[in-house]
Amino acid sequence: MNLKRFLPLLEWLPSYTRSDFAADGMAGLIVAIMLVPQGMAYALLAGLPAEVGLYASIVPLIFYGLLGSSRALAVGPVAIVSLMVASTLGELAESGSAHYLAGAVMLAFLSGAILLGMGFARVGFLVNFLSHPVISGFSSAAALIIGFSQLKHLLGFDIPRSHLITETIAHALSHISQLNITTFVIAGLSLLILLAFKSRVAGALQNAGVAKGVADAIAKAGPLVAVASMTIAVWIFGLNTNAGVKIVADIPSGLPPLSLPVFDMELIRDVLPAATLISVVGFLESISVAKSLASKRRQKIDADQELIALGAANIGASLTGGYPVTGGFSRSLVNFTAGAVTPFASIITAVLIALTVVLFTPLLYFLPKATLAAIIVVAVANLIDVKTLKDAWAYDKADAASLIATFFAVLTLGIELGIIAGAGLSIALYLWRTSRPHMAVVGRVGETEHYRNVLRHEVQTDPRVLAIRVDESLYFANTAYLEDAVLARIADQPEIEHMVLIMSAVNFIDASALETLEELIERLRDSGVTLHLAEVKGPVMDRLEKIHFLDHLTPGQVFLSIHGAMEALSPGICGAPRVA
Repeated sequence: MNLKRFLPLLEWLPSYTRSDFAADGMAGLIVAIMLVPQGMAYALLAGLPAEVGLYASIVPLIFYGLLGSSRALAVGPVAIVSLMVASTLGELAESGSAHYLAGAVMLAFLSGAILLGMGFARVGFLVNFLSHPVISGFSSAAALIIGFSQLKHLLGFDIPRSHLITETIAHALSHISQLNITTFVIAGLSLLILLAFKSRVAGALQNAGVAKGVADAIAKAGPLVAVASMTIAVWIFGLNTNAGVKIVADIPSGLPPLSLPVFDMELIRDVLPAATLISVVGFLESISVAKSLASKRRQKIDADQELIALGAANIGASLTGGYPVTGGFSRSLVNFTAGAVTPFASIITAVLIALTVVLFTPLLYFLPKATLAAIIVVAVANLIDVKTLKDAWAYDKADAASLIATFFAVLTLGIELGIIAGAGLSIALYLWRTSRPHMAVVGRVGETEHYRNVLRHEVQTDPRVLAIRVDESLYFANTAYLEDAVLARIADQPEIEHMVLIMSAVNFIDASALETLEELIERLRDSGVTLHLAEVKGPVMDRLEKIHFLDHLTPGQVFLSIHGAMEALSPGICGAPRVA
């Protein structure tokens, strides 16, 4: 057994240096500064106490640091998964109740178990059934739902939870007289601080002579600055009592106790479908970020090992009172640009957050929830993906349609049903495309051995020989289309004596397609036409020979190339004697 495959740290730990530790330490510190307010904000988004977001940012990071194959991925609570947790548990229990918290812990445990199972079974490829347009439509709709779900914290009055944005907006407008001006001002100032640090501070510092790396690091501290300044303002002026500003209040000090989830079979049945979707969505977000960052440094990502590492991270979250976690884009990018060279940066982040939980939670008592809501809004704004829609619309209207359909399905049906509908539509579009494979009648280009589509190039053809290239593997959904197209062409051109099926793009033939090919041979033979094959791939040929398909093909032949076929069958094109 190759231990390095299951313990990637064995690859980087033996050569770990002081300079690596310094780089990882700086990255770990910066990510911790970012993750403390984000973790609390995402926990509130999930309908959980703020400290749960911190608990989910300790042990999971350590487990991922020990097992993950990515050297830059930063694991922890993320917006989309938090929304899915809230959407699932909101229908089962009252937010903040013991049953609600037990459901969150069970979601983390089940998600971890599913990811571990997929990793050990090496079936990470299954998540590829969610296409990029579907994920884009889902994340864009989820970003809008997340953003509008924070209106109650930004405006300072209660708004009933709803996945319908129209209902949220309508309630906010109809009750705007309840607006808490102080809360609204705090939210506005927090947004200004966050946006200024995001877009202005790094450039201003560099213009003032600060080194780029230092300037970028300072610019990532926007959430910390917003949290510190607004917390101090609420404390000094007593805004929580004088102006009704809602604050985080008491956050329990100390590390979370180790405990097993409550294994309630009814609860497991209720949350298992959502746990499966959370696993898939979380892994897709994580693996896409990990691969993107790894490519910048020519590093490799093992998708199955990532499943194992994320599964262990979620199991760790469930054992320490947390909720589902995955790799986040913004934090991972910060980790990467801050100079993280190994997953040890994640372990350093976890240690710093543990110290925060032990020593500094009393300082967060006066933290206004409006500031945490502003952090969420700024974080999810990047999830609204207009570019993918524009590109898909220009390139393939079907992909654009799946994106738009997923977007509106999530907005109208909810998170789980919306993404299931999007995945179903994506698979249906694939089946529709492959059920009508592209087929091209080809002819010889000049005196060369190249053969191209007669509709696109000036080529030579022989009216007695029909050469068709089919650009798709053959399976039950498309062989009837192939048979109909071939027989229609034969009916329109009675002078045809030989038909060559070019199979350079055929990677497999299933049992249904094989039966159709045998029937096609007989029907062509009845029409006085002999079927030949050309450019058959080795694995496909092996299967055909195993079942003696070539006996059905005789007197038809299998040619190594289309040019070889035309040399044997067409004296007018290649000047060779024609097969009778």
